[in-house]
Amino acid sequence: MTGPDFSYERAAMDRGFARIAGVDEVGRGPLAGPVTACAVVLDMSRIPEGLNDSKKLSAQRRESLAEAILACAEVSVASASVEEIDELNILRASHLAMERAVAGLLTPPDHCLIDGNLIPKGLTISAEAIVKGDSKSVSISAASIVAKIRRDYVMSALAQQYPGYGWETNAGYPSKSHRLALQNLGVTPHHRRSFKPVHNILYQQKNVSD
Repeated sequence: MTGPDFSYERAAMDRGFARIAGVDEVGRGPLAGPVTACAVVLDMSRIPEGLNDSKKLSAQRRESLAEAILACAEVSVASASVEEIDELNILRASHLAMERAVAGLLTPPDHCLIDGNLIPKGLTISAEAIVKGDSKSVSISAASIVAKIRRDYVMSALAQQYPGYGWETNAGYPSKSHRLALQNLGVTPHHRRSFKPVHNILYQQKNVSD
């Protein structure tokens, strides 16, 4: 099975775009923590070897690739908070994080390759959506790796403040141990109240207190 390549970037350059940014987000599925996005403009003469969808890489491989990406590419990372997720919904918050990541690049790109099937509404520059783009485009795969690393760091730090939920290993995803901790320890300020498992626990607590 082949990994991502440079074909989408090359096609965009053939259409006259010079600076191509790959954009991806991590953290739509967790019950806790922010959603994190990354925008990466690769130096096409220095593309790190072994780029792929971050989910297909070991933690150690992600770490080494993230270092290589940061050493040779323009990178911007941004997030949308738990409060924004609950207020807007997870899709819109994910797109907001993507928009912020693109806006954070020192020099605006000419064109964005967006992972998924939708282009964020607030993006004001040329863009195209690529389904499963993190396994097709080297720029998007680079963005997926850095976004995953950065979000994991955040969740590991939060795990120190809120022990027992296993965020250092489950990154806030609804693992069996995380769900059990929610039942036993309750809901923290970093849990997404609009997500059903969290909402249901709050609803149960409200009924008990009533």
